Amino acid sequence: MTARGTPLVEMRDMHKSFGGIKAVDHVTVDLHAGEVVGILGHNGAGKSVLMKMLSGAIQRDGGEIIINGKPAHINNPRDARDYNIETIYQTLALADNLDAASNLFLGRELTTPLGFVDDAKMEAETRKIMNRLNPNFVRFSAPVSALSGGQRQSVAIARAVYFNARILIMDEPTAALGVEETRMVAELIEELKKQGIGIFLIDHDIHQVKAMCDRASVMKNGQLVGTVNVNEVTEDDLLGMIILGKQPQLAA
Repeated sequence: MTARGTPLVEMRDMHKSFGGIKAVDHVTVDLHAGEVVGILGHNGAGKSVLMKMLSGAIQRDGGEIIINGKPAHINNPRDARDYNIETIYQTLALADNLDAASNLFLGRELTTPLGFVDDAKMEAETRKIMNRLNPNFVRFSAPVSALSGGQRQSVAIARAVYFNARILIMDEPTAALGVEETRMVAELIEELKKQGIGIFLIDHDIHQVKAMCDRASVMKNGQLVGTVNVNEVTEDDLLGMIILGKQPQLAA
């Protein structure tokens, strides 16, 4: 983990209710450059709602978002992108019939001086970013429906990084992936960390959080149970936080 400094993101005293249900109940978390923070909890714990407030998909009822030490005004996903925040949802939001380059530039296509879509330049730029992230990726002309789960994650991550994401929200990036594909995604995350990108990783898989994250912020019933360094706790400690809402007893 990188040395402490001004966090990339601070979410202070965040809260959101739906009717009488407190989905997020005065939660504070932060994220530093080159760090992965797992947002961990059972279904309905509030982890997705918390991250959707950062991504602009849901407006908060209260609390403050600080980006690079300055208050951020995020009311919709476009605002979030202006702060270099990108979200990679579990569904990946890829167009199955299009190739990697067409997906990377979907809605933001590069054009020639005459206004035509510049397929050659988009493929060249896709090859360049993929060489940084996943040099083993070679299926540039295949529709993404023909790619493996890990390769599809590569395309989604490349799209975010190409458009200058500094803060990534990843929603269960290894769900339904095999062992080898999970390893590929872990390597991608390590590469992103080296580039100083901060990642919030939403998950409920303790093993993946232990393997991929530097810290874990555990939520239960909309509240923050606590934030721990994953190398200082066991999987049983994390399980106790998730199920019992109990802070682990850390050695002095």
